[in-house]
Amino acid sequence: MEENKQDKDVIFTTPAEEEEGEPAERAGEPDGAQAPAASPVWADSTEEEPDLRYRNGKEVVKGGVLGFFIGLAVIVPGVSGSTVAIIFRLYHKLLYALGNIVRRFKKCIRFLLPIALGLVVGFVLGFLAIQRLIEISPFTIIGLFAGLMLGAFPAVYDEVRAEKKTPLRIGLFVLGLAIPVAIAVVSVFASEGAQPLEGLNAGHYILFLVLGYLVAVTQVVPGLSATAILMAFGYFTSIMNSVHLSYWQQNPAVFGVYACLAVGFILGLVTFSKLLTKIFAKRRAAAFFVIVGLSLGSIVTMFFNPDVYAVYQSWTTQLNVLDLSLGLVLFAVGIVAAYLFVRYERRKKGPQLKQ
Repeated sequence: MEENKQDKDVIFTTPAEEEEGEPAERAGEPDGAQAPAASPVWADSTEEEPDLRYRNGKEVVKGGVLGFFIGLAVIVPGVSGSTVAIIFRLYHKLLYALGNIVRRFKKCIRFLLPIALGLVVGFVLGFLAIQRLIEISPFTIIGLFAGLMLGAFPAVYDEVRAEKKTPLRIGLFVLGLAIPVAIAVVSVFASEGAQPLEGLNAGHYILFLVLGYLVAVTQVVPGLSATAILMAFGYFTSIMNSVHLSYWQQNPAVFGVYACLAVGFILGLVTFSKLLTKIFAKRRAAAFFVIVGLSLGSIVTMFFNPDVYAVYQSWTTQLNVLDLSLGLVLFAVGIVAAYLFVRYERRKKGPQLKQ
């Protein structure tokens, strides 16, 4: 598709395209003139929004796979659906659709529907199958997903590859790296263990609203883990164990917990997506340096969280050679598979791809 570099009001470009287009545009400006900030056109409601249509069945499948990983992210520590969105070049469209679902409901809901269906499948499969597999052979499953996330990391790094590495930006990267690691340390050493869902008061329900909001933030910020957040507060195991008919019969008040989490989650998706859109429009490079750090930090935390730490402790008395060996093998397989897919996407769509 031919582009008119001089007319930014009618073009929707990726962040990398905007950055590469800046030098040519600014070269023709008089000295002292300040170039307008490069930003996606959907950052302002007066400008054209991105094309949210799925052009073919393959794009619909991509949306479903993205939703699948978002659903898994609630179950598997360190998995990031937003990282998958970056690989598929759907991240900015996802932020726009979530942040403008009220104002552009029909267009946004059509884009989000395959993602929502994939999310349900990912969550249900993660809860019924993967969570059980983690209980049986935890290091094996974690190794596979950690490999997939590490192999996909170059796609995230591509967003800052051509950016100047200033001390401030390196500091933002380090900050992003430290955040998930700090959360993991708190969840392992400072958490008081599983918190009960019985005997709750008003303060607890406010906390669940906040937790729902924080979980939503983890779904739109690459590198943050919903599981790690819930573990840090001591409610991950309690919530997972509460999803059972017998528990519902004994403690029907738990549906109030679910409702608070859901309300906070929806509010978080809409409002924080909108905020991220504005941040990327004004400080894209700085924001992505933080995201690159978050993404790398989340991979580290996949090998350091309460579930895996319990495995390490059990190995001090009896090493599970099979679990360790399979985990290392699948870690390598995941790296290779994800990286090959990233390279395939690069070759298929090229470095200058329109979102």
